Amino acid sequence: MTQAASLLLPTPPDARRNVALLMAAQSLGGAAPPIIISLGGIVGQMLTSTPSLATLPVSLYNLGLALSTIPAALLMRRLGRRAAYALGALLGVLSGLIATFGVLQGSFETFCVGTAMAGFYGACVQSYRFAASDAVPPPQRAAVISRIMIGGLIAAVIGPQVVIWTRDAWPMAPFAGSFLGQAGLALLALPLLLMLRMPPPQAAAVEGTARPLAEIARSPGFVVAVTAGIVSYGLMAFIMTAAPMAMVGCGHTVGEAAFGIQWHVLAMFAPSFFTGRLIARFGKIAITAVGLVLIAASGLLALAGLELLHFWGSLVLLGVGWNFGFIGATAMVTDCYTAPERAKVQALNDFLVFGTVAVASFGSGRLLNTSGWETINSLMLPLIAGVLVMLAWLAWRNRRQPTPATAP
Repeated sequence: MTQAASLLLPTPPDARRNVALLMAAQSLGGAAPPIIISLGGIVGQMLTSTPSLATLPVSLYNLGLALSTIPAALLMRRLGRRAAYALGALLGVLSGLIATFGVLQGSFETFCVGTAMAGFYGACVQSYRFAASDAVPPPQRAAVISRIMIGGLIAAVIGPQVVIWTRDAWPMAPFAGSFLGQAGLALLALPLLLMLRMPPPQAAAVEGTARPLAEIARSPGFVVAVTAGIVSYGLMAFIMTAAPMAMVGCGHTVGEAAFGIQWHVLAMFAPSFFTGRLIARFGKIAITAVGLVLIAASGLLALAGLELLHFWGSLVLLGVGWNFGFIGATAMVTDCYTAPERAKVQALNDFLVFGTVAVASFGSGRLLNTSGWETINSLMLPLIAGVLVMLAWLAWRNRRQPTPATAP
């Protein structure tokens, strides 16, 4: 198959329909993290008297997402993706209502319950990219993953705008309306998910011999791919969680912080229009490496000053770097399994990635209070250097010993 052919959307009508629906559902479900991340630390500061716990709501969201990846995968295997995704959207509605109630009541604990519950919905949304890629041949997977991630571009507009439009809906309870908006977006996604035409779980089960998960997890390709995904996503969450509080602490307004997060999330997903083509042209490893270099550049810009443009410019570079790094790493993971192995490998990948993200988001708040914004940005550089060395080694290894094509 030529590179041009590999970039085409899958031709079966159900596949095209599912890609369109998943992209739309991504645009709604993907709006929840910007709301939670941009406001979680600020609302946490309002509701708790312990500064080091301010980012706990964001950490609990990411922890809930990480802990939900394996149960969500098992549920998809048993009930099918459509039923599991619909349940996720319902829990997304409930989590937004609980978070709203927590803000209205001034209860930090209730607010944390709401953000933690949103994690299951987040785990479902994160698997939309795999749902689309599983239905197409390997050469098309990077392009289809990119197309699903384009839904995040719309989410990048919706999420921060919901914050701006609804943050003063209850004058006595700032930001309560934003979490009610989060619940409304999940409700809008529900009918889209119910329209998916997915094979029933029995038909989706595939025959074949599956390797033990431990064997797959030890393979060099999987280790490097997951490490690249962990570092790309973990550093993004680390910086993104601390940035709104750092901006406000440096004298910038909450609106300017939300606007910076909006541009960051736009930068996260806008490159998806062409990331698949870049991967087809230059390869998964090369694009993943470019993403990590851009994340390092964002840290260097943040270290250059504390003006508004330093924060915004750093967040934009961080977003583009995440896009290249995470989509490239995800495409690398899809090369590591066969059809009978896909469910458990996808779940393990997301568990490792988002478990790290949970730790990073909690650690960023504590580190911001104890060591400052400059330290947060300095710590990323040696991590990125280490992963770049791993990617270079894997590229050298693949040239010497080409990896056989993965079964769709």
